Amino acid sequence: MILQRYIITEIIKPTAAILFVLIAIFASYTAVTYLAEAVVGALPPATVGLLILLKIGMALEVLLPTTFYLSVVIALGRLYKDSEMTAFASCGVGMGGVLKPVIALALPLALAAAGASLLIRPAAYEQIYRILDQAKNEFDISRLVSDHFLVMDSGRLVFFADRVGEGGEGADQVFIRLADGNQRQVITAGGMTQVQAERGGRRSLVFRDGTFHQFSSDGGGGRVTRFERAEYPLPVESPSGDRHRRKAVATERLLGSPRLEDIAELQWRLSTPLSTLLLAMLGVPLSRSDPRKGKYANLGLAVLIFAFYYQLFVIAKTWVEKGLVPPVMGIWWVPLLLALLAAVLLWKTGEVFWRRPR
Repeated sequence: MILQRYIITEIIKPTAAILFVLIAIFASYTAVTYLAEAVVGALPPATVGLLILLKIGMALEVLLPTTFYLSVVIALGRLYKDSEMTAFASCGVGMGGVLKPVIALALPLALAAAGASLLIRPAAYEQIYRILDQAKNEFDISRLVSDHFLVMDSGRLVFFADRVGEGGEGADQVFIRLADGNQRQVITAGGMTQVQAERGGRRSLVFRDGTFHQFSSDGGGGRVTRFERAEYPLPVESPSGDRHRRKAVATERLLGSPRLEDIAELQWRLSTPLSTLLLAMLGVPLSRSDPRKGKYANLGLAVLIFAFYYQLFVIAKTWVEKGLVPPVMGIWWVPLLLALLAAVLLWKTGEVFWRRPR
C-alpha cells in the first residue's frame, strides 16, 4: 500500500502541472481568435471572456485524458531513470503492481472526463452558439473599423469600408460580399447607413450610389445592377434551440436518434471515459525505459501514438456520419485498436498476464 500511494503521488504531481499548462496554452490560443474578432467588430468585447471559459470547459473532454496519459509516462519514466522501479521489483512490485494504482487513479478521472463530454460539452456548445447568433443579430455598423475587413459567419459575410463614421453615422466606400452555397452577391457603394425597420424591428442596410453583382462561383454567368438607393435587410439568426446542432444537443436527446450525425456524436461522447482508461493503461508499458536513456525517452513516442489515435477517432466519426461504416461498428474499432496495443505491450513485459521464470 505504501508503494502504491507513492506511485499515485508521483503521478498526481505532473498531472496538475501539465493540466495547468495545457489549459493556459488552449486559453491563449482561444483568446487570440476571439480577441481578433472583437477588434474588427465581429464580437462584442464583453463576451470574449465568457467564450474563452466555455471553450476551456468544452476542451476538458480531451485535456483530461491527454494530461493523465502524459503524466503516467513522465512520472513512471522518472522512476525508471532513478532505478526506483528496480527497487520496486526487488520488493515484489512488478508491472502489474504498478498498473493497479494507475487504474485506481484513472477511474475517477474517467468519470470527470465523462461528465465533461456528456454534460459540459453540449452545454458549452449551446451557450457558444447562442452568443455568436446574438452577435450576428445585434450587428451594428458602428463596430466596423476603417480600412479593415470584417468577416462574419465563418467567411459567409465580408464587410469593408474606407471610412466609418462615429456614433452610427454610416460608412463610405463600402464593399460587401455574401456567399450562399455557390452563389455570390457583391455590393459596392459610395455610402451605407443602418436603419431600424418599423415593423418587426428588423434592421436593414441602406446603400447609395452603388453596384450590385450577382454570380455563381462556378462561372455560370451573372448580372450587374446599378442603383442610386438600395435597401438590404440584415439576416436574423433563429435561436439556437430552434435548430438541430448536434454538438449542442443534450446527451439524453441523442439516445435512440436514427440520424447518423447524432449516432456519431453520441459515440464520441461515450468514448471519452473509455479512452481515459485505455490511455492510462498504455502509459504504463510506454514509460518503461533504460535508466541511461532518461525519463523522457519514450515521451515522443507517446505523443505520436496519441496524435494518431485522436486522428483515427476524427476519421471514424466522419465515416459514421457519412454512412461509410455501420452504426453498430461506429467508432468503437478505434479504442479496440488502442486496447490491443496496450495488451500487446503489457504482455511483452512478461509481468502482467504471466510471469517469466526466474
